[in-house]
Amino acid sequence: MNRFLFLLAGALFVFASCKKADYQKVTHNPELYRVTVKKLNDIVLENNFPPVIASRNYVYANIAAYEVIAAGDPKHYRSLAGQIKHLPKAPQPDKGKEIDFQFASLLAFCYVGNAVTFPEGSMSIYVDELKQKAKDAGMPSDVFDNSVAYSDSVAKYILNWSKKDNYAQTRSASKYTVNRKDGRWIPTPPMYAQALEPHWGEIRPMVLDSASQIPAPEPPPYNMTDKNSVFYKSLMEVKKLGDSLTADQKNMADFWDDNAFKLNVIGHASFATKKFGPAGHWMNIAGIGSQLTKADFGTTVAAYTQASIALFDAFINCWYVKYKSNSVRPETVITKLIDPEWRPRIQTPPFPEYISGHAVISAAAAEVLTHAFGDNRAYTDSSESEFGIPARTFPSFRAAAQEAGLSRVYGGIHYKNACVAGNMSGRRIGDLVNEKLKLKIK
Repeated sequence: MNRFLFLLAGALFVFASCKKADYQKVTHNPELYRVTVKKLNDIVLENNFPPVIASRNYVYANIAAYEVIAAGDPKHYRSLAGQIKHLPKAPQPDKGKEIDFQFASLLAFCYVGNAVTFPEGSMSIYVDELKQKAKDAGMPSDVFDNSVAYSDSVAKYILNWSKKDNYAQTRSASKYTVNRKDGRWIPTPPMYAQALEPHWGEIRPMVLDSASQIPAPEPPPYNMTDKNSVFYKSLMEVKKLGDSLTADQKNMADFWDDNAFKLNVIGHASFATKKFGPAGHWMNIAGIGSQLTKADFGTTVAAYTQASIALFDAFINCWYVKYKSNSVRPETVITKLIDPEWRPRIQTPPFPEYISGHAVISAAAAEVLTHAFGDNRAYTDSSESEFGIPARTFPSFRAAAQEAGLSRVYGGIHYKNACVAGNMSGRRIGDLVNEKLKLKIK
C-alpha cells in the first residue's frame, strides 16, 4: 500500500510538472510578446496617433512589461528604477506567492497600452484572449490570480509615473504661430495642417538630461539669391532627384514613408490612408531582431524596452531642434519660386524640416538594436508588406537607419544635410541610452 501511494504521488508530481511545463511553453514564448507589441501597434495605427505620441504609447507599455521581468529575475535583469533617474522603485512581488512573470509582463504591457491609447479599452478583448490562453494551457488558478494582481500593481505604478512627464500640460499649451518670413516653415498641401506638437521638446525624457542635451549644427541659412549657396544647392538637389527617381529610390521613399495619416486628394474627393509611424516601424524591426536571433522572452522584452526608450528620447530631442530652427520645407520653396506644379514623392508632414525625424529616431533605435542583437545582423524587413510595399533587405540595423534618413531626400521632404545631421544626433542618443541603461546582467 505504501508503495502504491508512493507511485501515485510520483505520478501526480509528474503530471503536475507536465501541466506546468505546458502552460509555460505558451506564456514564456517570446513570439507572444512580439504579437502583443504588434497588437498595440495596430491600435496606434487605427486610431491615427501622431509619431511623437505613438513613441510615448510604446515606451510606457514596454517599461511596465520590463519591470515585471526584472522583478521576477533579478539575477539576470536590472530594474530601470534609478537608471532612469526619475523612475521610482517598482512594487515588489510577494515572495510567498507563485507568479508567472512572463504572463504578468504581457498583462502589464496591455494594461498600460490600454490606458495611454484611445478609445479606452482598445486592448481589452486581446487581454481576455491572453488570459484564456493561459487558462487553456493549464495555468493553476492561484498562479493566474497572483500574476494578474502583480501585473496590475506594476502597471498602475508606471501610469502614475507617466503622468508627471508634462504630457497633460502640453495638451493645453499655446499653438504654433506661423511666421511667413522667407525660410520659415509654413503649412503645406494638401492638408495645410497646423504644426504638429510644437511643445514636444518640453516632454520629460528618459535618459537625456534635457531635450537640448544633444545639440545639432545650425542648418544652412536660407538663400535663394546665390546659386552657389549651400541652401540653394541643397534645394536643387531635392528637386532634381525628385524629377528623376529610379524604381529603387521610389521604393525606398515609399518603404520608409511611415505616414500615419496621408490625405489623398483626387479631384473634389479626398480620403485618408494609414500606415505605421516611424516608431511603430522600428518596433516591428525590434521584433524581427528578436525572432532572427531566437532571443528568449526576457531578452526580447529588454530589447523592445531599450529601443522604445531610445525612440522616445530621440523624438523629444528632434522636436526641440525642429521648432528651434523652424526651417522651411523643400516643397514650399520649389512651388513658390521654381515650379508651382512640383510635388514630392511622399506627402510633406506638418512640422518644420530641420532636422530629419526619421534620421534621428532610426539611428537611435539602430544603435540600441545593434547593442541588443549584434552588429552586421542582416535581415529582411517585410513589415510594410501589409500596405502593399515590397520588403527590403539590409546588411545591418545601422544600414537601415542610414537608408531611412536618405529616403526622405528621395521622398522630396528633406534636404540631405538634415538627414546627415539627424543621423549623427540619433547615433549619439542611441549610444547614450546604451551607456546609461544596463538592463541585462552579464
